Amino acid sequence: MKRIALLFLLPLLQTGCYQQNRDCVNFHTGTFEFETFLDGELAKTTFVRTDSIEIDFFRERVDTASIRWINDCEYIVQKLHPKNMTEEKAIHMKILTTDKNTYTFEYGLVGAAKKQRGTAKKIK
Repeated sequence: MKRIALLFLLPLLQTGCYQQNRDCVNFHTGTFEFETFLDGELAKTTFVRTDSIEIDFFRERVDTASIRWINDCEYIVQKLHPKNMTEEKAIHMKILTTDKNTYTFEYGLVGAAKKQRGTAKKIK
């Protein structure tokens, strides 16, 4: 009976020790793409990020934001030239997992409980 219990317990212990890869520093700078569905249409954003600035290209519109890294995997984005009250609010970004040229992230307004997820691809 102990052997049968061990057969079920051993795989559980192995999966419990698995950690997601988070090589966040590799994604601090570069050119990235992010795709999402907006109003039923696939929308693509391209952005270029340095250590302190992010430039977003979305639907023929360009926006620039400052970046403040909290740690290797989290940063705050603040638009430099907001056009309304909503754009004045900072966004908290957290890289959850990384792969060769992609990372999965969670984002939301600073202090808000509601978070959304996405995946960005590093193209340069």
